[in-house]
Amino acid sequence: MSSSLPKTDPRAKAVVFSEDELTVVLADGRRLSVPLAWFPRLLHAPPDQLENYELLGEGVGIHWPDLDEDLSVAGLLRAESE
Repeated sequence: MSSSLPKTDPRAKAVVFSEDELTVVLADGRRLSVPLAWFPRLLHAPPDQLENYELLGEGVGIHWPDLDEDLSVAGLLRAESE
């Protein structure tokens, strides 16, 4: 009997914020949450600037133009900011 692993697709589809976390929803259904404290620009930004983000390269990165902040999904998966 064999079992196959689900296909992964590490591209961002959406970004969600809580009071202290950044959550990136990936195309394959995974949700990746990291502390906002890792990213001081995001931590101290008002909600309207947090919600103003762009997905780069079909979801390989996230850019906040108002904050001049960029994150890569690969970096978040490695638990590093880039």
